[in-house]
Amino acid sequence: MAAAAARPVSRMLRRVLRSSVRSCSSGAPVTLPRPGEPSQPATEELSRRRQFLREHVAPFSAFLTDSFGRRHSYLRISLTEKCNLRCQYCMPEEGVPLTPKAKLLTTEEILTLARLFVKEGVDKIRLTGGEPLIRPDVVDIVAQLHRLEGLRTIGVTTNGINLARLLPSLQKAGLSAINISLDTLVPAKFEFIVRRKGFHKVMEGIHKAIELGYNPVKVNCVVMRGLNEDELLNFVALTKGLPLDVRFIEYMPFDGNKWNFRKMVSYKEMLDTLRQQWPELEKLPEEESSTAKAFKIPGFRGQVSFITSMSEHFCGTCNRLRITADGNLKVCLFGNSEVSLRDHLRAGASEEELLRIIGAAVGRKKQQHAGMFNISQMKNRPMILIELFLMLQDSPPAILSLSSWDPLRVQDLRHRMSFSNQVATLWKGCRVPQIPPLAHWWLGSGSLQRHYSSHRDSATNPKCLSPVSPAPATHSGPLPTSDQLTHVNTEGRAAMVDVGQKPDTERVAVASAMVLLGPVAFKLVQENQLKKGDALVVAQLAGIQAAKLTSQLIPLCHHVALSHVQVQLELDSTRHAVVIQASCRARGPTGVEMEALTSAAVAALTLYDMCKAVSRDIVLGEIKLISKTGGQRGDFHRA
Repeated sequence: MAAAAARPVSRMLRRVLRSSVRSCSSGAPVTLPRPGEPSQPATEELSRRRQFLREHVAPFSAFLTDSFGRRHSYLRISLTEKCNLRCQYCMPEEGVPLTPKAKLLTTEEILTLARLFVKEGVDKIRLTGGEPLIRPDVVDIVAQLHRLEGLRTIGVTTNGINLARLLPSLQKAGLSAINISLDTLVPAKFEFIVRRKGFHKVMEGIHKAIELGYNPVKVNCVVMRGLNEDELLNFVALTKGLPLDVRFIEYMPFDGNKWNFRKMVSYKEMLDTLRQQWPELEKLPEEESSTAKAFKIPGFRGQVSFITSMSEHFCGTCNRLRITADGNLKVCLFGNSEVSLRDHLRAGASEEELLRIIGAAVGRKKQQHAGMFNISQMKNRPMILIELFLMLQDSPPAILSLSSWDPLRVQDLRHRMSFSNQVATLWKGCRVPQIPPLAHWWLGSGSLQRHYSSHRDSATNPKCLSPVSPAPATHSGPLPTSDQLTHVNTEGRAAMVDVGQKPDTERVAVASAMVLLGPVAFKLVQENQLKKGDALVVAQLAGIQAAKLTSQLIPLCHHVALSHVQVQLELDSTRHAVVIQASCRARGPTGVEMEALTSAAVAALTLYDMCKAVSRDIVLGEIKLISKTGGQRGDFHRA
C-alpha cells in the first residue's frame, strides 16, 4: 500500500527532473551532446544506462507484484494470431477462428500498453504470435520499443521461416534476443509436423542469427513421445560447434491438441538419455526467474536447457505476463481467466485506471498452476491464439486410454509417430502428405478394434468417422499378357520400358499384405503399449512414404507423380493379425501397381520392426495386387 501511495509523488518528481535533464523511468540521467560535439556511440550509451539501472534500482511497481511477492518484469506480447505454418501441437485439427481485425490491438495500442508496463518495471518484452514476423510493421514495432527507457531486452519467438530475410533490419531496430522453434532435424518430418515446407529456411535463419552475433541463439524443441524423442542426441550434437541454447520443452496441453501424459517425455527421462551419451554433462547455475534448467557438455560451444512446465513447474519464480493479439491480459499461461485491456483502452481509460485493472488481475494470480492432469481438462485457448511456440497444425499424435473408451462414439485421434534415424535418411527431399493419418476406433464382433486410414472421406463427419469397409473385389476376366518380359531388351539385359508414346490415363491400384503378430504382440499393438510408439501410425506413414519412393527402391520403375496415397490398417483379432491395404492413384502413361505393392510391403516390414523386440515369431505374407485400373491391357480385380 505504501508503494502504491508513493507512486504519484514519484511521477511528480520525474516530471520535475525531465524539465532539465532527460531521464529514464528509473531516474537514470541521459545527457544530450553539446552543439558541435559528436554523439556518444549507441552501444557505450546503452552500457552506461544499464550500469546505472543496476546501481539505482527503483522500488518495483505494486501493480505488477502479486500476492505471493512475485515481481512481473517480463511481458510477452502477441502481435498476430496468424501463422504461416500449421503445427500439430499448436493448432486444433479444425483450425482456429481468427479474431476480426477490428478487435485486434493496433500498433499504437500495442505501444501504449508496452510503455505503461515498462514504466511500471517491465524490463524485458518478447514479441510472439501466431508468427510475429509475418506482421508487416514488426521492424517498426521493435524500433519503437527500443526507444522505451528502462527496457533492457527485446526478444522474438519465431518459427524462423522469415528470419533470415528480416533479421538484419530487426537487429538494427534493436532486437536483442531470438528464440527459434524447431522440432526436428529431418526435412520430411518437419514438413509432416508443420504441414508446410520450409525446413531449409529455418536453418538459414538460425545460421543468419549466428552470423550476426546473437549468442546464444535459442532453439525451442517441443518433445513428443513417438514423434521426435529419438532426435534428442542429434539436437544436442548441434551445440558442439554452434553457439546454440537448445531448449527441450515438455509437451503441454492446450485446447485442441488432445494432450495425453503418455506422449509427454519428462525432463528426467530426457536428461537420462543425454547422460548415457555424455556422462560429463554438467548443470549450470540457474538464473533468477528462469524457466529453464541449463546444462553444458565441457568443450561444447553451446548448451542444452529443459523447460519443465509439466513435471517440475517453476511457478514460484514466475515473472511473466502475456498480452494476446486481441488485447487480453493473461497472468498465467495455463489459466483460462483473462481481462481485456483493449476494451478499457478504447473506452478511454486513464493510465491510473488501466494500472488498477492490471494490478487487480496480477493480484488474482494463483500460487501455481493446477498440475498436468488437471490442466489437460481445463478449457484454454489453443496455443496459436496465446502465443508460445508458433511451430512449428492439427493435434499431434494422441493415445486413447482404455479407461476413457467410449463405445458409443467414434474417436477422431492422431496417434504417436516414431521414426528411426535409418528411415529418416530416406525422407530427405521427399514430399510429406498434406493430410496426416486419422485413427478410428469402434466395437466390432464384440471386441475392441483399432482401424487406421490415411484418407478422410469427404462425406464423413470429421468428428465422427465411419468404419472403413472396402467393397469386395470382383474378377473382371483374364488380364491380357505380353509374350515377353517388358524389362528385358533383345540382348537379354535389364532395360527400362519407354513410356514416352503411351497416353496419359487415370491409374489406380490397390494392394494388400498381412502381418501375423501372435497374441502377445497383437495385444500390445491393440492397446498401443509398445515402447517404440504407435506401431499402426508408424507403419501407415512408412507405407505412404514408400509409395512415393518406389522408383528409388525398384530400379526399373518409372517415377510417378502420385495424386493420392491411402494406407489402411485393420486389426484381425481372430488371427492376431494386421491387415494392410494400400491404394495409389495417378494420372500418367504408366501404372501404379508397384507403388501400391511397395507401400503395403514396407508397411508390413515396419510393423515387424516395431514389434520384433516382443516376438520374432512374426509372419509377413499375402502381399498381393488386389486391383488395377486404367492400363492399356485392361483392368484387373482379384476375386
